[in-house]
Amino acid sequence: MNHRPILGAALDHASLPAHRDWLLEAPRDLELQAFVDAEVLDGDWSALAADTLRILDGHEGRLGIHGPFWGFTIASYDPEVRRLVTRRFQQALDVCAAVKGTHVVIHSPFTTWGYNHRGLYPRDAARMLDAARDTLQPVLDRAADMGITFMLENIEDIEPADRAALCAALDWQALELSVDTGHAHYAHISTGAPPVDFFIRAAGERLGHVHLQDADGHADRHWQIGHGTILWPSVFAAIAETGAHPRLILELRDKAGVIPSARHLAALGLAQ
Repeated sequence: MNHRPILGAALDHASLPAHRDWLLEAPRDLELQAFVDAEVLDGDWSALAADTLRILDGHEGRLGIHGPFWGFTIASYDPEVRRLVTRRFQQALDVCAAVKGTHVVIHSPFTTWGYNHRGLYPRDAARMLDAARDTLQPVLDRAADMGITFMLENIEDIEPADRAALCAALDWQALELSVDTGHAHYAHISTGAPPVDFFIRAAGERLGHVHLQDADGHADRHWQIGHGTILWPSVFAAIAETGAHPRLILELRDKAGVIPSARHLAALGLAQ
């Protein structure tokens, strides 16, 4: 039992008290979802952060936040948009420090459109890298000093190696890879990407974070584990093969499914 990886969860603030005992029964990793929206980041979130720490007193797992993502990409060609995104990520670092977190999830800039147009506009690869570097460099420098890691999550990605190549071009500074199982399954079924376990293997030892959610491949379902069509033994076998120790985060739309999902994976002998 002890060799099986320990599951954690992504929770909004309202669902923290109901999951507190589960979070404290083992060193379960936790991702806070309360600081994603611009309205929160632009407001006074200090009381929310303080209440989070109060609820989590005694928590021994790794802690982080999902960073902002609504309405932008990390590699916008518009310099004014890039300045805004940089500011949002600086705000995310402020929050992460306040809750004593060590990771911030950000979204991949790779799209289905971009994949299908590769080679048609030869400058696009260099433009994306330059734009991402301009957006991220100030926050990566600061994150490195703070001991915080940005987890780059697949969204529309079709080629599993794309995010690793981007991070390598940025020297992996304060960067690791995140794989969202539902996003990968959607890309596999709907856009011709490889299966989920290929995304895990492509991340290799740089795999720092996994969003565990079930889906049918048609959309980003965030269903309870076992309610979709993802082949979970292959996913966990691939995680083990990487040799990495990623944060395994159950990211479900219905938080009532978190503990049943953990029990389902435990019953399969895959996690605890």
